[in-house]
Amino acid sequence: MTRDELVAFAQTSIAKGSKSFAAASRLFDRQTRERVWLLYAWCRACDDLADGQDHGGVMSAVADPAARMDYMRLTTRQALAGKVVDDPPFDALRIVAAETGLTRAMADAVLDGFALDAQEWGPRSEDDLYKYCYHVAGAVGVMMAVVMGVAADDDATLDRACDLGVAFQLSNIARDLMEDDGAGRCYIPEAWLTEADICPGEIMKPHNRAAAAAMAARMVDMGERFEASARVGAAALPFRARWAVLSAAGIYGDIGRKVRDGGDHAWDHRLFTTKAEKARHVAAAFWAAVVNRPKSASRDGLWTRARD
Repeated sequence: MTRDELVAFAQTSIAKGSKSFAAASRLFDRQTRERVWLLYAWCRACDDLADGQDHGGVMSAVADPAARMDYMRLTTRQALAGKVVDDPPFDALRIVAAETGLTRAMADAVLDGFALDAQEWGPRSEDDLYKYCYHVAGAVGVMMAVVMGVAADDDATLDRACDLGVAFQLSNIARDLMEDDGAGRCYIPEAWLTEADICPGEIMKPHNRAAAAAMAARMVDMGERFEASARVGAAALPFRARWAVLSAAGIYGDIGRKVRDGGDHAWDHRLFTTKAEKARHVAAAFWAAVVNRPKSASRDGLWTRARD
């Protein structure tokens, strides 16, 4: 496939897999937008392979998780070496990596997150939870920042980009407690479950719903700290990239806040942001990007990727 064909493939992938991200990505300049789509296509494909999904749909049992991880690692390595692999998502990575300088270490950090899911891993501690969020989302934030033009050695800005990914994932976990429970997964730290006297696998039982809501709210609160840090980092981005990132922060953060506000009923139906709500976040982000004076937010006390 040519670059244009891979971009068209990636655009279709993001439109189907994440309406929120697709909406925010349109705020980038054309070159950055295409590169974001290309990177998304690789991330989406790996996630689907690991979880037995189709563009983030219902998860299904995977009979060969180790073989799938071997394929992802080998094909990713080949793509990053510049080899045409004839698998569109991985060829999309080949193109965007060549254009932006994405490294194997960055890609491996993301793949390590999918490996955790393949191992049916669950966090024992809060620190474990942050580590998981880093690998499945924060590391993606690092790669996205490089695609947007951040230097690969600008650790201060990349740490803030990582924070946004962590914030997104904390909101996702809170929203998807019911779905994950149905798939036999739980990303609530065992230490939290022990504190609440909840047995593994029973987090979504009716008599535990209030405790589940409290834990979800705790995650959203944590996510807001990472989101605030990320907004500081966005100030270093070019205007249109800053606008897109701030839009995404508002849209995804809103989902988490809906979970928190929903309390016991947060999982009665899948929560999402409406088109009107997305438009409001995009408008608010525009003015925030123009003014470019984010509220001060220290990273002191926040988990950092250097601890991985």
